[in-house]
Amino acid sequence: MSNVSSPRVINIGLAGLGNVGAGVFKNLEKNRALISQRIGAELRITRVAVRDLARPRDIEVPNELLTTDWRELVNDPAIPVIVELIGGTTTAYEMVAAALRAKKIVVTGNKALLAERGKELFALAEEFGVPIYFEAAVAGGIPIIQVLQEGLVGNHIRSIHGIINGTCNYILTRMSQAGLSYTDALGEAQEKGYAEADPTLDVSGWDAAHKAIILASLSYGFWIPQDKVHVEGVDRVSITDFKFASRLGYTIKLLSVIRADENGLVEVRTQPTLVPLSHVLAGQDPTSSSVISDLCEAAAVLMHGARHSGFVPHGLYGKSKPVDDTVSHYYLRLTVDDVPGVLAQVATVLGERGIGISSMIQPEDLEDTSGETSLVLMIHDARLGDMKSALAAICQLKCVRGEPSWMRVETLQG
Repeated sequence: MSNVSSPRVINIGLAGLGNVGAGVFKNLEKNRALISQRIGAELRITRVAVRDLARPRDIEVPNELLTTDWRELVNDPAIPVIVELIGGTTTAYEMVAAALRAKKIVVTGNKALLAERGKELFALAEEFGVPIYFEAAVAGGIPIIQVLQEGLVGNHIRSIHGIINGTCNYILTRMSQAGLSYTDALGEAQEKGYAEADPTLDVSGWDAAHKAIILASLSYGFWIPQDKVHVEGVDRVSITDFKFASRLGYTIKLLSVIRADENGLVEVRTQPTLVPLSHVLAGQDPTSSSVISDLCEAAAVLMHGARHSGFVPHGLYGKSKPVDDTVSHYYLRLTVDDVPGVLAQVATVLGERGIGISSMIQPEDLEDTSGETSLVLMIHDARLGDMKSALAAICQLKCVRGEPSWMRVETLQG
């Protein structure tokens, strides 16, 4: 590992000067003395790679620090630590891989990169004897990666449930509390800067899913294949679903669930989910703080010796659970003809697949002359595969109009 920097000065190459990168630069400058006193070293950004030198920025960075070529950071022997905050999985992978081969410590907040190519990168980190730090990749501001790597190292982790995408949480909260439509809530989130101009990665569920893959891999000791992860977005959630969920004692959140069964099969999924109103989950950028925390860890390694690469495989688990074998309760809302016998038809389809109904709501509106009504069912534990089969059959019933609205329900007990 490079030791060119003075033991008391750690030179850092920063790639990316967006919101998080700017926050890292600003907070390192602002808190330089405090950090130095706490860790016994000065963290100094000596090179910054950006895509466009002329782009206006909210912070002032000396021109002599800026470059458009990330290779200048990786090839500089005086820089032992590289911070990757450019996003994406192509250039970012090339840069991180090159940094590891140059035996430089890497700090990244790129959850997509780690979810898609973490297995390769951590193999390189192990081969060249340098760690990757990635606390900022998941739940910025909450040291969950360190907790999984160190604090819970002697524990079997049964499950993890979390709301790990702020954009979707804002949208669903505004739909729930202000009665906004999905479109209006998204527009408000974009106007306030909580959502990107192109919010696809967030609202599709994949931002949260990337984070869940990282957490699952750390928890269960093998890299979860991305094609084994079940992901649904929030764009199909309606105000009507929120109203019925509330009547049933629930709200709707984009929930990530990571769980191992008794046979060691691991399920990883992210989807809109009904969660109990009584549960705690029904409720500058912290990510830069996590990056700085990782930089302090990197400084400790440079001064006092290396630790593991950042991912430690273990053999207790090793297979992903097929998504159709995952089991949960379900919420199902149907639009049906307002005639006798509809519930019996639906119940028959479910019963043929061994699926039971735990409760039912069929609102009565004497002024509605449309000839249709909502039928809301809470479904007992069922395999997803059986539930999908039942839904396909229910859609063929002549009494059912339009597409069903259905979501998983998590009781979050135990």
